[in-house]
Amino acid sequence: MLDLAEPHTDQPAPTVAMLELRGLHYTYPDGTPALRGVSLRVCAGEKVALVGPNGAGKSTLLLHLNGVLRAPEGAVLVDGAPVADTTIRQVRARVGLVFQDPDDQLFSPTVFDDVAFGPLHMGLGEAEVRERVARALAQVGMAGFERRMPHHMSLGQRKRVAIATVLAMDPALLALDEPSAGLDPRARRGLVQLLRDLPQAMIVSTHDMRLVAEVFPRMVVLAEGQVAYDGPSAPFLADSALLERYGLERP
Repeated sequence: MLDLAEPHTDQPAPTVAMLELRGLHYTYPDGTPALRGVSLRVCAGEKVALVGPNGAGKSTLLLHLNGVLRAPEGAVLVDGAPVADTTIRQVRARVGLVFQDPDDQLFSPTVFDDVAFGPLHMGLGEAEVRERVARALAQVGMAGFERRMPHHMSLGQRKRVAIATVLAMDPALLALDEPSAGLDPRARRGLVQLLRDLPQAMIVSTHDMRLVAEVFPRMVVLAEGQVAYDGPSAPFLADSALLERYGLERP
């Protein structure tokens, strides 16, 4: 059985990480601690799964990555620059956050309008906006859906469009919350292939251990707001006792 007395990692430590969390602490307004000294680094192009039981702090951590939440203690750095009021626009262009429920992200009359929203607010010209929308929809396999109404599409289709809304911003890092939740087998297979193919660095919160095994060579386990494990996915996923300890299913 793996020794988790200290967070385990075989990952090389880059000079400047794409994303770095340093001693992140966050407490909910009711006094419940959510994050207790979380530190981790994600390199360019790296795919990292963020796992742990409900209440471990996974979604809270993701909301810090582009400044939706701000920790009173610790730091979040994107490309070496701290997330702050003066950098928030650049950070949100670099870090694409995709919520678990696509209906929290899709609010426009058409798919085109939703995917164009970010580039338009970046001040880009019409030709560049149209190019970015076309490219993002092609990346997620939704080309030709530009005039469709999102609320008339399936959950899997809406999840793909939600990912396209952040890809249109040309982010360097994707942060996704439970992307496979609620998908049927066919839509899930399509999502797995999409996540494999995307070149961006990626940190994905999930309870889907098969998704971890299929896409993410590195996993970070959160427990009670702290990093319990940070290292290769394969040995952890093969350890039934550890999976049971942290309320995770064997893939």
